[in-house]
Amino acid sequence: MTTELFCGGRIYSPTASDATAMAVTDGVVSWIGEDRTGRALHPGVTVTDLGGSFVAPAFVDTHVHLTDLGLSLIGLDLSHCRSLGECMRELTQHALSSSDALVWGHGWDDAAWPEHRAPSTADLDAAAPGRPVYLARVDSHSAAVSTPLRAVAPAIETSTGFSAQSPLTAAAHHVARLTARSMITADTRRRARSAALDHAAAHGIVAVHECAGPIVSGLDDFRAVMESDHGVEVRGYWGEVVDTAERARQLLADTGAHGLAGDIFVDGSFGSRTAWLSSPYADSPGSGVSYEDVDALTAHISACTAVGVQAGFHVIGDAAVTAAVTAFSRVVAEWGTPAVAACGHRLEHLSMVTPEQADLLSSWGVIASVQPMFDAVWGGSDGLYAERLGGERAAALHPLARLASAGVSLAFGSDAPVTRLDPWATTRAAVNHKTPGSAVSPRAAFAAATRGAWRAGGVRDGLAGTLVPGAPASFAVWDVDELVVRAPKDSVQRWSTDPRARVSPLPSLDESSESPRCSLTVHRGQVIHEQ
Repeated sequence: MTTELFCGGRIYSPTASDATAMAVTDGVVSWIGEDRTGRALHPGVTVTDLGGSFVAPAFVDTHVHLTDLGLSLIGLDLSHCRSLGECMRELTQHALSSSDALVWGHGWDDAAWPEHRAPSTADLDAAAPGRPVYLARVDSHSAAVSTPLRAVAPAIETSTGFSAQSPLTAAAHHVARLTARSMITADTRRRARSAALDHAAAHGIVAVHECAGPIVSGLDDFRAVMESDHGVEVRGYWGEVVDTAERARQLLADTGAHGLAGDIFVDGSFGSRTAWLSSPYADSPGSGVSYEDVDALTAHISACTAVGVQAGFHVIGDAAVTAAVTAFSRVVAEWGTPAVAACGHRLEHLSMVTPEQADLLSSWGVIASVQPMFDAVWGGSDGLYAERLGGERAAALHPLARLASAGVSLAFGSDAPVTRLDPWATTRAAVNHKTPGSAVSPRAAFAAATRGAWRAGGVRDGLAGTLVPGAPASFAVWDVDELVVRAPKDSVQRWSTDPRARVSPLPSLDESSESPRCSLTVHRGQVIHEQ
């Protein structure tokens, strides 16, 4: 056995709020306590001086798209563009410097641009003459596509969501996306995946849930992601609907997926006006798009329950959530609550949910894999949600406190590259929800990004995501000046660490605070990032 002792730190542990030292033996936490006692109990072992750093369970991100994230990291990231003009200048500069067959970009968000419009086909053709260009909107549910790319996309002009000049949505977007992805070289995809996994490790993340599917990324890319040789653990979800247990088993075998969940689209997004609503958008006459009906959802959940694997769907609009809840109710009537709950089925995003629906989902053991950064970026009385839905409906979005109080297990992710891969920013967004009464406590938010995220991936041993003896040694070391405990029901009052409180402190999660810097990430005892 090999033991390493970490001393001189501040350890986040539910069993020892004042711990400063931790021993790790063969990839497992074997002891937690005070420095002097640790040195006495572990003579002759390797000792690492933490220098006052904060040590906490490593994060898990429950919803990512690794290749897309990596393409943004190594290629054209438009998330910082504050105008259409800036976006087109970035496109021109990238196109001139790149010899790739395709110009792939992601992240533009026209909601606050002074031009008040999205990039047109003509804009792309002028900025990158003669080049196939695919620029995904920040939500990835629509894209601006140049004429050369449109020309090689099969049957795009007859597909739902087609427009000659405006960004493509629905089926037309799916056709364009698949065509664009086919033009990305295997080497570029490999470099993108590697960059994304390195980026995750550098942010204290030791595991990610890849949410793939025929539309999202394609089977070849998914298999390559699953075969990635990296210290960050990848749990893969394949987003394709099945209607029988036999088909579920076959698809699991063919893909190597851990579950048939993730981005099985029931609808789209608010930003692209493709989220499926029960009543029209406030700024548009339409009510969004529905990709799957209740019968298909019911058959899928039933098949996955028969096999004993996770099912799940992408649901954002209230009509989409209602369809999913109705489907779950039918499967519960068929299989019984214990069989359904044992699978730990998931709903991704779960943006619009009523108290009654939250109670039902809790009783069926359905897990909410949610992205608090959506509210931070697009919430509030003057945000995108209010523009698209009106103030009353927008204020009801992402009700984290409602879900938690109903007993729904919360797990946090980023949907990267839709929002940035920064788990502290995600946690901070959950604590500082823009709708009063919808936030959760710092401890609950941190748990949803660690323990809850492991649970969402099927790890239910009660140890993963904690630092206690017997738990996997998966942790991150952070440079933090001050640790605080926030008073319950008070977003202002704080007090410094006091061992008598028996509450483990966290870095400041005030809205204006910055994310700590990760100096070391360890997964099951192995260093996967060090700075």
